[in-house]
Amino acid sequence: MWYFTIKQQNVTNEQYQSLQKKATLTEVELFNEPYDNLYLFEVEHYKAFVDYLDLEGLIYEVASERPSRSELMAGMQ
Repeated sequence: MWYFTIKQQNVTNEQYQSLQKKATLTEVELFNEPYDNLYLFEVEHYKAFVDYLDLEGLIYEVASERPSRSELMAGMQ
């Protein structure tokens, strides 16, 4: 499995729904400004997911192990 983290405010509903269909599991945390929203996608098909993210111009981080919630929050401080 691959774990993709997207930290952005400007993910559209269409982008989110498309990503959700490609992912095995999706987790979302919505934040107020000045913090970006946090999307975590668990994915089996790495290439197709990366291709979509790149075509849509979404900025992401990828890991082969699921990041803990504290690791995800630490990046926001």
